[in-house]
Amino acid sequence: MASKGLQDLKQQVQGAAQEASAQQVVDQATEAGQKAMDQVAKSTQETIDKIANQASETFSGFGKKLGFMS
Repeated sequence: MASKGLQDLKQQVQGAAQEASAQQVVDQATEAGQKAMDQVAKSTQETIDKIANQASETFSGFGKKLGFMS
């Protein structure tokens, strides 16, 4: 009977270890996904900023050529 109890305990420990491993994999995948999304957002924002600056410089140049700005 003690053997049955030890076997049950062993199975419970193994089950808990497998669940912990699976959760760790999920956590790591989630973290990697979040880092990737953060990088995409940063890159997108940098591109938007560059385009906005270029547009601003272009319109400023047109304004100066047309005499609207000095």
